[in-house]
Amino acid sequence: MYHGRNTGKGPSTPTQIYQQPPRLLIVQTALPSWADICSNLCEALQNFFSLACSLMGPSRMSLFSLYVVQNQHECILPFVQVKGNFARLQACISELRMFQREGCFRPPGLCLHLAVQDGLQQFKQYSRHVTTGASLSYTSLEITVLTSLPGKEVVKQLEEGLKDTDLVRVRRLQVVEITKGVLEYMDSVSPAEEPSSDESSILGTDIDLQTIDNDVVSMEIFFKAWLHNNGTDQEHIHLLLPSRCFSNISRARDDSMCLKCDLQERLLSPSLLPGTADGSLRMDDPKGDFSTLYQMASQSSASRYKLRVIKALNSNGICESLTYGLPFILRPTSCWQLDWDELETNQQNFHALCHSLLKREWLLLAKGEPLSGGHSLRQPANTFYVIVPSRSPTLLVKAVATRELMLPSPFPLLPENPPDDSLKIVESVLDSLELEPIYNPLQAWSHLYSHLSNTFIKPQDRLHPSWESRALRKRPCKAGQLQTNRVRATVAPLPVIPTPGRAPQMPAASKSSSEALFWLSKEEVGEEKEEEYPWGP
Repeated sequence: MYHGRNTGKGPSTPTQIYQQPPRLLIVQTALPSWADICSNLCEALQNFFSLACSLMGPSRMSLFSLYVVQNQHECILPFVQVKGNFARLQACISELRMFQREGCFRPPGLCLHLAVQDGLQQFKQYSRHVTTGASLSYTSLEITVLTSLPGKEVVKQLEEGLKDTDLVRVRRLQVVEITKGVLEYMDSVSPAEEPSSDESSILGTDIDLQTIDNDVVSMEIFFKAWLHNNGTDQEHIHLLLPSRCFSNISRARDDSMCLKCDLQERLLSPSLLPGTADGSLRMDDPKGDFSTLYQMASQSSASRYKLRVIKALNSNGICESLTYGLPFILRPTSCWQLDWDELETNQQNFHALCHSLLKREWLLLAKGEPLSGGHSLRQPANTFYVIVPSRSPTLLVKAVATRELMLPSPFPLLPENPPDDSLKIVESVLDSLELEPIYNPLQAWSHLYSHLSNTFIKPQDRLHPSWESRALRKRPCKAGQLQTNRVRATVAPLPVIPTPGRAPQMPAASKSSSEALFWLSKEEVGEEKEEEYPWGP
């Protein structure tokens, strides 16, 4: 959504191509369902931020803030830089675990849209006070509301509450309903379920609606999407095919069929995480082909990185030992700068290519064309790629070896008749193994999350003195009373409509203070899900 809004000026830089816009997460802790959601959500957030804070290279997440809405809205983490702030994020998650889990259900009333307004006001204030020379890469905010209440009702509540709010700084507003049903993703309300014209959105734009399962894996997958580059300011790569094979399709200047694509990572490189494997194994250099492609994709609109298809291969015509590096995914671009007709035509042609390759059982061999670096006499080296179709509207791209990279590797034929005794022993061992039809990485645990979390732990005596003194000055709590030791964000108060029968309370997020927010908290000492693999095991 919001395709028509430009969130940056000028060409992107290689650092910006990784970085996502600032994010505001609003958790609606509706009773009694919060008791079932709390532990899964907190574990998923802990796992996600252990990854996001550990990734080397350019920061993929800029700012993050967390609000909780129960009987009133409360900011438990104002906007902070994600990288380098795992301790603050972990303390925030620990506090989220302690929110009330039992009690009678109370309608959320008007608190939800107040949290959106408060978070937006805080983001504007942060943007105004950011130091010179450290201006934000993005001037708009993405807001996600997590709720266990019916998603459509929450959307209507937000539309009504925000109808007079200026949302020009909101890049995307999303409602995510956590359910116990089958995992189901929706970019927005499906056409069959769209409201009638008199009930259409009064915000002038859509609120995305999505549902996820109430389990740790589903929530992790949702949060990890924040690490993807989903920018729509420009397409990333041009895939060029010989025009003589596609005579009915519009051609580019070099008389080739041009498909405009966005690229996406399939997995994170272990080399970007500290201490993976034995601490010395680096499977892929962060400066390798994939990072280079992202840097190429960040150039100006006049010079896109190109993949030129030069040959077709049979689906079994490539040896896996010849591919190297991390794969990446191509999908039709969603660049807002293209007109709708061009976007639709490009998408249709991309889908037709996928169908045709599957029908013919073909792969494509493509050559990367580096961007010209001026009038240098040195010709840059090319990288070759194999392009694999799938039954989803995507293409998997893997780098493939060339003549210069090959080492001599003699492969004599396997003897036809191994000794019977050895054959019986080996077959007996193999028969004892459990046979799985496919490899599902979601069922393989490497203890990476706990390892990454432990790398951030520091000895207690290394706490900053001001934190310790603040904790010592705090008066002892009564039995059963929660001690939080925190300072609130500096955001101007918003009006609050009191709950009937209760005294009005000031939103916790609006308590003013000149101190930076930090708090101390006590140390916090799923259902298996299958993932479909469109490219097969």
